[in-house]
Amino acid sequence: MTSPNDSPAPLDEDAERSAANERDVALMLRVKSGDIAAFEELVEIHQGPVIGTVGKMLGGYSDAEDIAQQVFVRVWKSAERYQPKAKFTTWLFTITRNLVFNEARRRKRKPTVSVEEREEESHRIVEDVQTVSPDQNVLQAELEASVNKAIRELPEKQRMAVVLRRYEEMPYEEIGSILSMSVPAVKSLLFRARAQLKDSLDKYLDG
Repeated sequence: MTSPNDSPAPLDEDAERSAANERDVALMLRVKSGDIAAFEELVEIHQGPVIGTVGKMLGGYSDAEDIAQQVFVRVWKSAERYQPKAKFTTWLFTITRNLVFNEARRRKRKPTVSVEEREEESHRIVEDVQTVSPDQNVLQAELEASVNKAIRELPEKQRMAVVLRRYEEMPYEEIGSILSMSVPAVKSLLFRARAQLKDSLDKYLDG
C-alpha cells in the first residue's frame, strides 16, 4: 500500500512541527518545576492522539482512556528526570509504546475480551451509523472497521509503526526513535505491514 505520507514534509510543515515541539518542551520544563497548569495544558494538547493510538493498538476504546491516563501519570512522575534530548512527542509516545505493549502482552496471557466480542463491538458501531447515515457513510464505516481489524492483526511493532505513520503522520526518524529502530528498518517494517494490510483488505473487498 502506498501512502501520501511517504513524500517529504513541506518546509512549512517542518516549521510547524518545530514550533509545536518548542511549545511542548517549554511546557514540560514548567511541569518539571511542578507547574500543574502546564501539565494540564500538555494533557489537553496530547490526550486525543494518545487515546487514539492506544485504541487502535489494542483494538477498541473501552480501556484506551485508562491506559492514556496511565501514560500521563507516568509523564508527571517522570517530570523531575525529564531532559529535552529528543522531541517531546518522541518521549511521550515511547512511554505510550511501553504501556501499550505491556497491556497487549498481558491480554495475551489473560484475555478479557474474546475475538467474537470485539467483532460484535465493530458490528454495533456499523449498525449505529447505519441507523442515522446514508449508505455511503455505512460503507465508509464498514471499510474503516475492516482497516482497523486488519491493523489489529499485524505484529505489535508493525502495528505501532502503521498507527504512528498513518494517523499521527510521524516522520520515519521519529518512529524509529520510538521503536528503537533505524530509518531503513522502519521503512522495511512499514513495507511488510502494508503488504499484509493490502492482502487482508483485498480479501475484504473481494468479499
